[in-house]
Amino acid sequence: MTVTRVPESRTEFKLKNLPEDVISSVKFAPKSNQFLLVSSWDNSVRLYDVSSNVERHKYTHELPVLDVCFRDAVHSYSGGLDQIVKLYDLNASSETILGEHKGAVRCVEFASEVNAVLTGSWDGTVKMWDSRVPNCVGTYNQGNERVYTMNIVGEKFVVGTSGRKIFVWDVRNMGHVNQRRESSLKYQTRCIRVFPNKQGYVLSSIEGRVAVEYLDISPEVQKKKYAFKCHRIKDGGLEKIYPVNAISFHSVYNTFATGGSDGYVNIWDGFNKKRLCQFHRYNTAVSSLSFSYDGSALAIACSQLDETQVEDPKPEDTIYIRYVTDQETKPK
Repeated sequence: MTVTRVPESRTEFKLKNLPEDVISSVKFAPKSNQFLLVSSWDNSVRLYDVSSNVERHKYTHELPVLDVCFRDAVHSYSGGLDQIVKLYDLNASSETILGEHKGAVRCVEFASEVNAVLTGSWDGTVKMWDSRVPNCVGTYNQGNERVYTMNIVGEKFVVGTSGRKIFVWDVRNMGHVNQRRESSLKYQTRCIRVFPNKQGYVLSSIEGRVAVEYLDISPEVQKKKYAFKCHRIKDGGLEKIYPVNAISFHSVYNTFATGGSDGYVNIWDGFNKKRLCQFHRYNTAVSSLSFSYDGSALAIACSQLDETQVEDPKPEDTIYIRYVTDQETKPK
């Protein structure tokens, strides 16, 4: 991949003291555009103060960390290949092991609606944990398939598995699954994010496609669903197709960003079926994206993900903070 170097500017800058291996997840704090949690294959979880560009905290797992989330401004949850779910108090620099799965913990999400943390694992289950003490309050089978991605907005909880299944839950009543669906995309699911207005979700696959789906099962609403191709590059007579690894919603405008292994970030207006903008090409695959709660900043993690496309020298694992404008993110 030939990429121009990204000049530092007032609208975009690179974080300092970055992880030393693939960045698996970036998440902004719930009520702030100042603090960012980052998990990595270097076994670390780091907290950055992006406004002053400093690493505030760092703690580690025994093995690579695959996901991380905030409970509030001073507590984080994390999980990864060591199969353990950790709660970390960022003020006291103390950790609590909430419990474990029988496989890698791939996804960690906080459900503020029920004050619980939900973890999705390659063991085929989602577990719900009391947010404060080591207590698993429920284990929920996801069709005996590895959990690859999941997201919670309010009470809506959507899980995507290795066999292209989609499970829709209500976190207030986990006694039964609300909907079982199959992905409308033919290839493996990479990322799912729920619309901030909770009407549906956006799903991406490894084959350069994104689907916009609606939760209301009435025929007139289901007519609105669609899918589109993206993160593809024409090179001579060939089209190169890249995985769409990351999705993040702008919570004010209901628009969303996608990041792909082509090194591009696009912003989409899902309701009007339009691309609003495309940023410059980054140094390698975009592995994770996170809009701040007010939509003013977008964290963009870049890491080489595809082992078959080994670049030499290996591109640096980087995180860019981009301050976005209404022109880039607001429906036109």
